Amino acid sequence: MRFLLSPVLCTALAMGLAGCTPSPPAQTSGGTAGQPADPAPEADPAPGSGQGTVTIAGDDAAEDIQQWTPPRVDRQGRTLAQLRRAADQAFARGHLYEDGDAAVPLWLAVQEEEPDDRQARLGLQRAKQRLLQQADALLQQPLRQREALAEAGRQALVLLTLAPKDEKVRALQGRVETAQRVVAYNRAGEDDLRADRIGEEGDGAIGNFREALALDPNNRRARQGLAAAESGLIRRAEDAARIRDFASAGAWLAEASKVRDSSPTIADAFERIEQIRAAALVQLRDGGLHDLTTPQGLKPAREKLAEALRIALPGDAVVAQLRERIELATHYGSFRPGQVFSDALRDGGRGPQMIVVPHGGFQMGASDTEPGATDAERPSHYVRFERGYAMAITEITVGDFERYVKATNARPRATRRGHSVVYDERSGNFIRRSGVDWRSDYDGGRALGNSPVMHVSVRDAENYATWLSEQTGRSYRLPSEAEFEYAMRAGSSGRYPWGDAGLPPEGSGNYTGSKDVSPSGRHWHNAFVGYGDGWWGPAPVASFQANGFGLHDMGGNLSEWVADCWHASYRRAPADGVAWFNPGCRSRVIRGGNWANAPEQTRAAWRQSQDSDTTNARIGFRLVRGI
Repeated sequence: MRFLLSPVLCTALAMGLAGCTPSPPAQTSGGTAGQPADPAPEADPAPGSGQGTVTIAGDDAAEDIQQWTPPRVDRQGRTLAQLRRAADQAFARGHLYEDGDAAVPLWLAVQEEEPDDRQARLGLQRAKQRLLQQADALLQQPLRQREALAEAGRQALVLLTLAPKDEKVRALQGRVETAQRVVAYNRAGEDDLRADRIGEEGDGAIGNFREALALDPNNRRARQGLAAAESGLIRRAEDAARIRDFASAGAWLAEASKVRDSSPTIADAFERIEQIRAAALVQLRDGGLHDLTTPQGLKPAREKLAEALRIALPGDAVVAQLRERIELATHYGSFRPGQVFSDALRDGGRGPQMIVVPHGGFQMGASDTEPGATDAERPSHYVRFERGYAMAITEITVGDFERYVKATNARPRATRRGHSVVYDERSGNFIRRSGVDWRSDYDGGRALGNSPVMHVSVRDAENYATWLSEQTGRSYRLPSEAEFEYAMRAGSSGRYPWGDAGLPPEGSGNYTGSKDVSPSGRHWHNAFVGYGDGWWGPAPVASFQANGFGLHDMGGNLSEWVADCWHASYRRAPADGVAWFNPGCRSRVIRGGNWANAPEQTRAAWRQSQDSDTTNARIGFRLVRGI
């Protein structure tokens, strides 16, 4: 027995479907893309027919036949009545067409002898009806579709032989053909999935399942195939995210979103990928922060920041936190700009209160047109501090200096020499007076503990800095001239520490003002007209408002020693703010106005040369500390 499929029924499809590799990203997983959500049991691997190829033939197309030929009936010694009875019995058993003992061949044999046999005609009609019902049921069978389609195809050929012009038979024939094509597309799509040919550009598995749905929009197997293809692309996206390739992850997820309309799994996958991103950023941040606690940790912390910036979305708060901490560590070590602190001393006391000055740059010196400026203050030049530094909030006090003297049995310069320069109220001049040293006030009287220490030389100031460094284990020193002017200006760029206004702001500092009055009623001949601060002589530290950097008395009260040697101009001056020092030099620099300066000497750029042994009632000092 042999079945031959008619040319109409057997439609062979050969569609070359190239394996597809997505153009945006590179695949990140070596595994397969996954199987359909509920694969049909009959979806066995098809014979190899070329990558991504669909062929309707062999098992999927029933058998390679063109028509059905009724099996030969053995009529030897059998009457028509016996044939009719055998046909009825075969029909009752459901044995319709398979061999010579089946109902249809037997009824056809009766018709060959008796073309008008009514019983044979009615029997064949009943057989046709049952075959139509059976084929319809086979086409709707959800499981073992390949075998069901093969049987339905054979039944369709039998029906075509019995009723070639019947519309129902022709319709069945078309449904069988369509079902065969759908199964072939689904099987090819599943083969593509197993080979990881998802086909995000429209061919491969996705293309095959879409072809199946174009033929059968409600085909469950094809819809499951698309769901599996979508899952495969999502898996690629998540695999890319796990190795921090979020650009590829986004591209894969975008491709997955095209597979099915309004798929909720895409939103879920996006959330998972963002969770992976967030976890990676937290890990990088925590690792970078830990690096910053180690001596050589700045470089690896910066490397982690670069990686975090590569994978983060704009404005990510976790990355901003790491960047801020690295920025702080770069410029301030373990400190923050504006931070106030004091170091513990080994003897149980505390060092002077310090504040962290922010890093930055400024134009140092006087411009060519600044009134009252001298050549020693020029040329104006740009100085930049790449790292912040800590500066004493106030001038070093008598109490601070006393602790040093007692701890070291020091004999500062004025003590050894036995005199210093003080203000004489009777004459209104500055004179040398015996018995005056660091414990004395501006007029030679006993100074208060919170008064700025005066009558100290630059050597005395440096010796105090050395002692404080030993006591704290930190590096204390006199500020450089650039550090002092930068801190005094505190971001301003005018003629005076407060700007270009000709009169100091009220309460801003201890300057010479026309309203100041000495104990005997004296007034300044050269002063800020209309200004008064209530003090004749130095005031206790921090009696006036702090400047923009939180520092007191930078432009008034006492002029202060700095670390630099005197140079007659700024030509070849350092641009990085370090002290311009020549070993062995005796001429040093003082900066900042004082309680007895002329207004021109209160300018921010003002500087003056002093012998290193100088002590008087108008010069004190403060320190800086490295951070």
